[in-house]
Amino acid sequence: MERIASQVQVNNYLRLQFPSRSENESLARVAVASFVAQLDPTMEELTELKTAVSEAVTNAIIHGYEDRDGEVRIECALTDNTVTIVIEDEGVGIPDVEEARQPMYTSRPELERSGMGMTIMESFVDSLEVESTVGRGTRVTMIKTFGADRVQM
Repeated sequence: MERIASQVQVNNYLRLQFPSRSENESLARVAVASFVAQLDPTMEELTELKTAVSEAVTNAIIHGYEDRDGEVRIECALTDNTVTIVIEDEGVGIPDVEEARQPMYTSRPELERSGMGMTIMESFVDSLEVESTVGRGTRVTMIKTFGADRVQM
């Protein structure tokens, strides 16, 4: 969060860390949704954000750690009506981030995954940045502004 805080005035933040177990994906989704509820998002905005978080956490669990245990970390920061979410793992990393961002790409075709995780994330947030180092892990940063298209009274 220090990285985010040094760039903008953070109003509130959340840190969450949990084992890389698939049952914790829903915990991450609900925790982030509860945290951003203070911004009074629409149901559509909230659903989009929850979906993006689910995809990022699922990627960390399935692709980052493959068949071994690890930890997933989430940091969220609120600035005015914007949330910045960072989801990190210390897994295998992504050899080619640009290739991984292509629709239908999957590093684990044997699991019959759709390969749409990053495409879905990108479509539901205003900004998506993926940083990865092979053997060291991946950091996904998502930024979403709420109420951008609502009429202010």
